[in-house]
Amino acid sequence: MTARKNPKDLKKRGRKPLITPQILDKLETAFSIGCTDIEACFYAKISESTLYNYQDKHPEFVERKKQLKERLVFQARTVIADSLNNKDESTARWYLERKRREEFSTKVETEVKGEFKIVVADDKARKAIEDL
Repeated sequence: MTARKNPKDLKKRGRKPLITPQILDKLETAFSIGCTDIEACFYAKISESTLYNYQDKHPEFVERKKQLKERLVFQARTVIADSLNNKDESTARWYLERKRREEFSTKVETEVKGEFKIVVADDKARKAIEDL
């Protein structure tokens, strides 16, 4: 009678996983610097479909990816807050111009009244506009 083989000696069957821990690390690095899915896949040397198939099987990774993509925004906010805490006047002005536009914006809006004429030189474009 033949002796049974030790399970540790048997080769694993099936396909190797397409997303290895090293590829996951590369994806996480790319997402943490704000990369798109396409850019992250390029960096990790995988196809987009491989990423999406992985996400289908690991929905927790989708949440992790969202969090990683927000990392840079958080860092930028921290830098702005640090500058404001150090009483940096130019940062304060910049911040207020964006957060309180109606009060601090340097943009000037101008309203133009009266008639004006648009000349369309292209016959095809003119026809398309007339059909509207």
